[in-house]
Amino acid sequence: MTRTLEWKVRLFLSEEEGTTRAQAVLDTGTATLTGQGVARCNPEDVDVPAIGDELAASRAMRDIAGQLMRVADHDLEAVGAGSGIGHMAPPYGWSDT
Repeated sequence: MTRTLEWKVRLFLSEEEGTTRAQAVLDTGTATLTGQGVARCNPEDVDVPAIGDELAASRAMRDIAGQLMRVADHDLEAVGAGSGIGHMAPPYGWSDT
């Protein structure tokens, strides 16, 4: 079976006083998932808005990715295929707080 799909992701970013917030919205055509991400500039660091945008956006998309994995795990279990729950690698990189 051959299939071609297009899923759309929209990112909304806002920055205020060193805090960048992102909202990512995944539209699959049949479902919508929304993810949130936040990045805060350390007061001792130089404020580079592009870095806050990148961090907040990536965290919002990571939030969607986690939701999508949970949906897939649920769907796998529904068809009797089991899931990978409990086999998640530890997080890495910058903290979310």
